[in-house]
Amino acid sequence: MVKLSKKLLSVVGRTNAKYQLMNEGDRVLLGLSGGKDSLTLAHALNHRRRVVPFDFDFLAVTVDYGDGTDFSALSAHCKEHEIPHIVHKTNIYEVAKDTIRENSSYCSYFSRMRRGALYQVALDKGYGKLALGHHLDDAVESFFMNFLYNGALRSMPPIYKAANGLLVIRPLIHVRERQLIDAAFNNAMPTIGDEACPGFNFQAKVPHARAETKRLLHEMEKNNKQLFVSIKAAFEHIHESTFFDAEKLRM
Repeated sequence: MVKLSKKLLSVVGRTNAKYQLMNEGDRVLLGLSGGKDSLTLAHALNHRRRVVPFDFDFLAVTVDYGDGTDFSALSAHCKEHEIPHIVHKTNIYEVAKDTIRENSSYCSYFSRMRRGALYQVALDKGYGKLALGHHLDDAVESFFMNFLYNGALRSMPPIYKAANGLLVIRPLIHVRERQLIDAAFNNAMPTIGDEACPGFNFQAKVPHARAETKRLLHEMEKNNKQLFVSIKAAFEHIHESTFFDAEKLRM
């Protein structure tokens, strides 16, 4: 039996309450890659479905790129723990052979294609919300990557509306990555790692910005144990008028 820590479940519960991520009657599609993040989220949602005082429906969907990845262990795990799950087959791998550019970032390419496939399944099956497994480390890394490499101040919101009308939610956005690593390890979850990404079959550029950002944040946190606590608080207290945006400074 999978047992998630009370601390992790408490964080997920408070995040849901604060941002109203899931409510009575919601139909939530979960993007289940099989990694530690999305698999732990599947168990967290399954737990919440049993204990919260309202009814919501969720379905875990794994996108099959068509590259021959075996999802049988993941499907068996979901069946064993009564997690509703389907594998959605696509031809993304074949399409990538003709559309991915040399020296492009395969990570972002397959991420966009997977997100598009999940959007389509949600719309076809009548799910109004899409749950993703991004955590606090992802949000902070995204902020620093945009800050350092793209000249923008942006991160990952707990909830937002996509152009197609779907609400995208991130129930783990206040959870640290190390909590998810512990959850997967302590419960011997059959996780699928990054090596399963079909991009490794292409002569594509390995994304270095995230690895460098992870290293930078690791060094910063060694000197400031409250780093992520402070950054999380900063994400909730944004003073737009102190920056250089001409539109927002017009009197």
